[in-house]
Amino acid sequence: MTSDLVSDMHPDLLAAAGTTKAWPFEEARKIIKRYEKSGYPETVLFETGYGPSGLPHIGTFGEVARTSMVRHAFRILTQDKVKTRLVCFSDDMDGLRKVPDNVPNREMMEQYLGKPLSRVPDPFSSEYPSFGAANNARLRAFLDRFGFDYEFISATDYYTSGQFDETLLKMLKAYDKVMDIILPTLGEERRASYSPFLPVSPISGRVLQVPVIARDVKRGTITYIEPETGEQIETEITGGKVKCQWKADWAMRWTALGVDYEMAGKDLIDSVTLSSRICRALGGTPPEGFNYELFLDDKGQKISKSKGNGLTIDEWLTYAPTESLALYMYQKPKTAKRLYFDVIPKAVDEYYSFLAAYEKQDRAARLNNPVWHIHNGEPPQITLPVTFALLLNLVSASNAENEAVLWGFISRYAEGVNTQTHPELGRLVTYAIRYFNDFVKPAKQFRAADDVERETLGALDAKLGTLPADADGNTIQNAMLDVARGIERYQDHNKVSPEGGPGVSVSFFQMLYEVLIGQTRGPRFGSFVALYGIAETRALIHDALAGKLV
Repeated sequence: MTSDLVSDMHPDLLAAAGTTKAWPFEEARKIIKRYEKSGYPETVLFETGYGPSGLPHIGTFGEVARTSMVRHAFRILTQDKVKTRLVCFSDDMDGLRKVPDNVPNREMMEQYLGKPLSRVPDPFSSEYPSFGAANNARLRAFLDRFGFDYEFISATDYYTSGQFDETLLKMLKAYDKVMDIILPTLGEERRASYSPFLPVSPISGRVLQVPVIARDVKRGTITYIEPETGEQIETEITGGKVKCQWKADWAMRWTALGVDYEMAGKDLIDSVTLSSRICRALGGTPPEGFNYELFLDDKGQKISKSKGNGLTIDEWLTYAPTESLALYMYQKPKTAKRLYFDVIPKAVDEYYSFLAAYEKQDRAARLNNPVWHIHNGEPPQITLPVTFALLLNLVSASNAENEAVLWGFISRYAEGVNTQTHPELGRLVTYAIRYFNDFVKPAKQFRAADDVERETLGALDAKLGTLPADADGNTIQNAMLDVARGIERYQDHNKVSPEGGPGVSVSFFQMLYEVLIGQTRGPRFGSFVALYGIAETRALIHDALAGKLV
């Protein structure tokens, strides 16, 4: 975000911002309403949370990206007259409950179950002092790479340095109120052992889930029975000697830091409700926020850091630009979405499509365009002559293994286009080859054409032979449609052609992809032929008819 945000705010921008229904602005208005009577504090604090019990995944990134969009919208609505901070909080003092499925040295980690994540050795290498620190570093590296304006906070640092001490003592005073809030939500067995305070054992070093048998508000201590020895131990609740139970911890953090806005997944709705009640019991005000839907893997299961199902941050960025990931996070945050490799191509093309539309839109429309929110109101001007989907089909049809081959097709299709004039397209060429080799190529499956399809392909070959070599995509598409209309199988009588006859069934283009490309679907075929070349497409048809592709 540039420092001269206010000077760049035109009156029509402010007017449009006041009425837009884009969800980041709707969320920002909640914060404005929160302080419309009392006035703003010195700083409005936005928070996101991360549990470093497993490798950071895209869902974690999505929470930071979405919160950043709300923060930017808030700055626009308040004309940047209110200071804001975005904190990324890592709960790295949480005890290791189970060993993740996707880490090495699992047997070693088994020995540290129950110990704070910041005291479990790094299973990957000796680069970091702990498992928590290693995962924190991975998260920060990506957030820094994307350019987020945030502050990182470690729970271990805040507990042990005493920065939570004042609020922890408040919770000790409000102990009975906190218990009254939580106990009715627990089963009988859990109620017997529950305490909002989890002592860190001075003997085993583990975070203990044990009942508190006594507490002393004046001394700031609790007493519990040590599982290792059976003795009663009185411990201070300050200085990192205890950690709060999850819902109590969330409320304590909100109160201590003065968090004004934090979003959470739909699976945490009950937790938000209970933590909000505890926050009020501590004298705090729960933050504003909303509950987003969960991301699912390819099997429809919730993605998990410990399971490693779904995409990692690095995996997405291996095959697509970061901006496409940000777009995927922006769109429909309250709708459950699959987060797997097959969503990447569409996300890439949608991003550039929104970018192309932006320059032609008025101010109000721009505020509803995702790229405005992705780029903090200053999206770049980028035009691409070729879509990502077309590039994938080009790689697939040409079996291109290097970028030079693809650039040969592209430069013939769009004169003057090269890596210097279109560096963004150069990025996509690299991504397309990687994506094709890892996902498209292994799944390619050509099928032989039946008699009607062979007749259709022969007619298409002849039709393409009548077109000039430099025919554009529309001309080629119309020529192909003419062929399809002459084949009864591909006539769609529910549609009407420009000539008044039947339209063309989508099965015509599906046949072309299955027989010629080895895929079930793809982008507009006429555009593909214009990029690949008429002569090359006719050669592809000849190979299919000769049985060379199957």
